[in-house]
Amino acid sequence: MDGVIVDSNPAHKVALKQFCKKYGRDLSETDLREKIYGRRNEDWLVNVFGPLSKEQLDAYADEKEALFREIYDADIVAVKGLPEFLRAVKDAGIATAIATSAPYANVEFTLRKTGLGAFFDTTLDSSHVSKGKPDPEVYIKAAAALGYDPRNSVVFEDSIAGVEAGKNAGSKVVGITTTHTKDELAGTDYMIDDFSDLDPKELITKLFPEE
Repeated sequence: MDGVIVDSNPAHKVALKQFCKKYGRDLSETDLREKIYGRRNEDWLVNVFGPLSKEQLDAYADEKEALFREIYDADIVAVKGLPEFLRAVKDAGIATAIATSAPYANVEFTLRKTGLGAFFDTTLDSSHVSKGKPDPEVYIKAAAALGYDPRNSVVFEDSIAGVEAGKNAGSKVVGITTTHTKDELAGTDYMIDDFSDLDPKELITKLFPEE
């Protein structure tokens, strides 16, 4: 969702830096890329702060995400070309899922603000998995919820951990360069900057040429 449906990571970056500085941690670009992006709050908070109680984890996560939504509220917009692409996907009869490391409150916020909720058949958020990306659990469960084999599914990802999760699930992975460069997303099956002029049928032919 983050970096794919909306280019939200600049707002997340501001929120993360403000939040972590409040609690005595100054984040570097390397910290953001290697310890945080694409990961669940339960995972990155431990990466940054070390072992925390369940109560402290929940409190930190809620505070950081509320700060993010406050920062991003006036600027949130769908990634260029996505509404048209999703409409074409639906017209082609392809089922879709959101499979995100974000909490439900952020999913609700994003779909409400963009008006894209009707395009998705199911949603999995951080509460639906026990293992965060790069573990493939969220993508395996998302494919199962849609009645698809992960090997016949396409994952759209902006994060390095997410790309690895998609590949670990056996899926084709389309990298979108909202957060990382093309070089950093090497290993994907296809690369886009946004969804402009992206035709789902043509994309499927490129990703599954033997079928």
